[in-house]
Amino acid sequence: MTKVKAAIIGSGNIGSDLMIKMLNNPQNMELAAVVGIDAQSEGLALARARGVVTTAEGLDGLRALPGYGEIDIVFDATSAYAHKVHDAALRADGKRVVDLTPAALGPFAVPTVNLEAHLDAANVNMVTCGGQATIPIVAAVSRVAKVRYAEIVASVSSRSAGPGTRANIDEFTRTTARAIETVGGAERGKAIIILNPAEPPMIMRDTVFTLSDPADEGAVRASVEAMVAAVQAYVPGYRLKQEVQFERYGSNNRLKIPGQGEFEGLKTAVYLEVEGAGDYLPSYSGNLDIMTAAAKATGEKLAQRIAARRAAA
Repeated sequence: MTKVKAAIIGSGNIGSDLMIKMLNNPQNMELAAVVGIDAQSEGLALARARGVVTTAEGLDGLRALPGYGEIDIVFDATSAYAHKVHDAALRADGKRVVDLTPAALGPFAVPTVNLEAHLDAANVNMVTCGGQATIPIVAAVSRVAKVRYAEIVASVSSRSAGPGTRANIDEFTRTTARAIETVGGAERGKAIIILNPAEPPMIMRDTVFTLSDPADEGAVRASVEAMVAAVQAYVPGYRLKQEVQFERYGSNNRLKIPGQGEFEGLKTAVYLEVEGAGDYLPSYSGNLDIMTAAAKATGEKLAQRIAARRAAA
């Protein structure tokens, strides 16, 4: 089967890591171009060394490339501000867009949870690194019992948090909390991010707490473990740090939830670790690795849909 051609806009850390992942394991996509705005950037140099067409003229340079018309999927690893401009032009050109920025112009997409529902969307958004790591767990509990409240804490090495992340902490928490509800299935969600300056740098750690209707603990544990295995298919370093923990609340020991009153049901606590694959970024940068891995998995699904439609035409 002919591979579906794709391009990456953004030659920084995220774009470069995604590039290496696509080149090392192309599956059903062919990386046709890498786009930047700095001709001396390391990402563009790596792309040229691997034989990939590059341009340092941004979106205009991409659109001017002779093979632009054959590109079907474009990954945007720039900024939310730039993405708004990119998206309008790319949609007008009939491209499918995978957004790795906080712009969230298209629906949130988490490969193991809801991607199938958005394969025909012109633009899909990869939420946040914390969202990609924790929303699958919230969804795993949600498919067993109604989740009334979910709270996640994402702890990452301060070395893995660039200026964009630092400048958008509030947006990170709001976006992740909203996706916990709309994608994960919780009635109410809360997200917290911690930048840890420890040396040597720590691997990404995530804690997920859910309060759900009463449920069988074995069923919840099995659902969580199955979801972890599903995420590991594209993020091998994604793993449980310990067994799933439970606490039950009833008429004799109700839990008071701020703004929601008293709770009776099951509290589930899941502790995760995300180690990066080390393709381009250090292995402690699991927070960045899970974003690029999720984007690649999303692109592969989109490519599969595009190829199938062409075959049927």
